Amino acid sequence: MKKRQHDIFNCELIVISGKGGVGKTTIAAALGLLASAAAKQTIVCEVAGQSRVPTLIGHPTAGGPGTEECVAPDLWTTTIDPELALVEWASKLIRPRALLDLAVRSNSFSGFINAAPGGRELLTITKAAELSRDQRWNGDADGYELVILDAPASGHGLAMLKTPTTFSQIARVGPIANQAREVESLLADSQRCRIVLVSTLEETPVNETLELDAALAKQLGRGADLIIANGLITDNLSEQELAELAGAAIDAVAVAAIKLRHGRATIQQQQLERLRAGAQCPLITLPAITSHAVGPDELEQLAALLDAELTLLA
Repeated sequence: MKKRQHDIFNCELIVISGKGGVGKTTIAAALGLLASAAAKQTIVCEVAGQSRVPTLIGHPTAGGPGTEECVAPDLWTTTIDPELALVEWASKLIRPRALLDLAVRSNSFSGFINAAPGGRELLTITKAAELSRDQRWNGDADGYELVILDAPASGHGLAMLKTPTTFSQIARVGPIANQAREVESLLADSQRCRIVLVSTLEETPVNETLELDAALAKQLGRGADLIIANGLITDNLSEQELAELAGAAIDAVAVAAIKLRHGRATIQQQQLERLRAGAQCPLITLPAITSHAVGPDELEQLAALLDAELTLLA
């Protein structure tokens, strides 16, 4: 059955960031499932050599970096390799072909990426933007309706989003400047690009999320479009019920576990209030997944919960 297309998907690019370990990649995969279920041709991009999304979806990948692999109906995944992206882009600019081949063999592209501060980040975000274009660098490839980028964690993610502005100021003319300005315009447009921040309900991730949101507003002129508080523990025990447990004929280890969970839930609620008070955009919560590992079944469960939360925002 075709699922509803949420407003968050009415754009070209969704960038997902947040502190490492908060579940960014899982959220990216779940959003990909929802978008593709709404019959929107979607690609989920990973960076830094990561390729976890296919396994999460239940489709072990056989493709290498740069490969755009179909893993489900209307859903593709890829891992962006900056050097491959540079070669692909340069192939449209460098003529004759023999000159391009010479540059590749001499490792000129690798030298440029490693020498230019922010070069890898610029190529990563530029490649993500290119995937949504009708006219791709590879003339035989089609653009996707939606690109979901599982961006680097907080500080690195912010640096990546800043590089188009930096390069457009440094290289005022020429193809690099033109590409940088195009991506800069895309990132600043909240109708074309949505930024989603993911956080768990602990002090440090909440701090980083609020700081990242403020930094986005300063650097891009717009903050995040959505914050997802991930891993919420549900606990409705009252203090009286906890006190009664101590006198009940229950194993002491079990009582300790219940009290520990209650304590974590209480801390989470405090952090959730901090996040709500500081957020400048809509915020939704997702419950903790009880399984030790997230696989296709857990991802489907998470996608259904995310679908319900996004529906409430409408």
